[in-house]
Amino acid sequence: MLVFLVAGFFSCSQKSQEQPMKPRLLVLTDIGGDPDDQQSMIRLCLYSNEFDIEGLIASASGTPGELDEAIVQPQLIKEIIRGYGAVRPNLLLHHEGYPEAEYLLSMVKSGNPNRGLSYIGEGHDTEGSQWIIQVADKPDNRRLNISIWGGQTDLFQALWKVKNTRSEHSYRQFISRLRIYDIADQDGIFDEQYPQHRGLFYILNQAAKGEDKRNAAFRGMYLGGDESLTSQQWIETHVSQNHGPLGALYPLETWTAPNPHGVMKEGDTPSWFYFLSMGLSNPDHPGWGGWGGRFKARENHFIDAEDQVEEVPSARATVWRWRPRFQHDFQARLDWCVKPRQEANHRPEAVINGDRGKAIIETKALAGQKVWLNARGSSDPDGNNLSYLWYIYPEPGTYRRRVSISETGSQNSALSIPEDAVKGQTIHVILEVSDDGSPNLCSYRRMVITIDQ
Repeated sequence: MLVFLVAGFFSCSQKSQEQPMKPRLLVLTDIGGDPDDQQSMIRLCLYSNEFDIEGLIASASGTPGELDEAIVQPQLIKEIIRGYGAVRPNLLLHHEGYPEAEYLLSMVKSGNPNRGLSYIGEGHDTEGSQWIIQVADKPDNRRLNISIWGGQTDLFQALWKVKNTRSEHSYRQFISRLRIYDIADQDGIFDEQYPQHRGLFYILNQAAKGEDKRNAAFRGMYLGGDESLTSQQWIETHVSQNHGPLGALYPLETWTAPNPHGVMKEGDTPSWFYFLSMGLSNPDHPGWGGWGGRFKARENHFIDAEDQVEEVPSARATVWRWRPRFQHDFQARLDWCVKPRQEANHRPEAVINGDRGKAIIETKALAGQKVWLNARGSSDPDGNNLSYLWYIYPEPGTYRRRVSISETGSQNSALSIPEDAVKGQTIHVILEVSDDGSPNLCSYRRMVITIDQ
């Protein structure tokens, strides 16, 4: 009887959304200071097939006080795009959807070379701030995801303009179309500006006040975990040497202390990783976590949360826990720049309980019930062998005790819902399907189980 109920349960109650369209993405970058922005832009170009990129805005270069003059440097974005254009024909051998370089060049805009509260208000519109408004006004049911790698002055100027030139209803509709992911409140204006735009979806990735600034989640891109994957040897071997003109542009020196290598930083990359559709995360749920980190609600916005991967909980761990996977994926895409399809590796397809696609699966189960899990139908486009790993991601779930999964390394598995689980609690199950290619690559699926009565 139990087997019948479980089988029937899944055929009726398991659901996932339809295959999502590409996420929309607009970037504000302080490119021209710390060269990690060039690093992040190079990586983003390799993933430009995964997004509809609708703006690359050069905001005030560098951090406040870093440079001797107030400038924007859109030419640095254009240089990288031209490098991308040189390898795009080869990238298209591996995956469709890579945009033309000419299109990406048309998305490059200039923001305000100055920053801060004195440059928000009447008379401070810029090409960048006007472009944000124009893109957000496009008739599109998808939200506009905005990744802030530098300062936010151009964003808040756009919001000021809309709030002061439109009706309250129209302004509210405008901000409802946006998701913001801000790296570190670089212009130092969040505390003053955000309260003027309550209801705006806003992730502020920043160490808590009074803490070492290096504790911020985004720094897990290069701090913590296996830092050898950020070394000069790793970058030269897999990125900058013998991987075409795009990889050759990758800067080999930046400020990464206490990481000893001083090469890869990419502190801004998590801001667009967060919106990457790959079966692991959902941008509407910051607390669920993924390559871009995990976040918790504070008042009306979201701040860094912590994962415990080793002994001590850490916000950085919400990013570095995924580093082996995202670095191998990066490595593979750089191979795509120069290798024919048959000589490179490509991600497998992960299927969970017959469900294909990338959307998160949501289902319900009873306390004491056994939930059957299978990855049958998963496949590899290169014919490589596959391995499977099932595990609980405990921090996003609201059931806090141990949950047992059997046969964690098998194609078929099962999860026993604890007897003391109560209605409304959630358990997050992750499936990783990995191939044995070079480099080995992984695809994800997530199932969120809600306890029912």
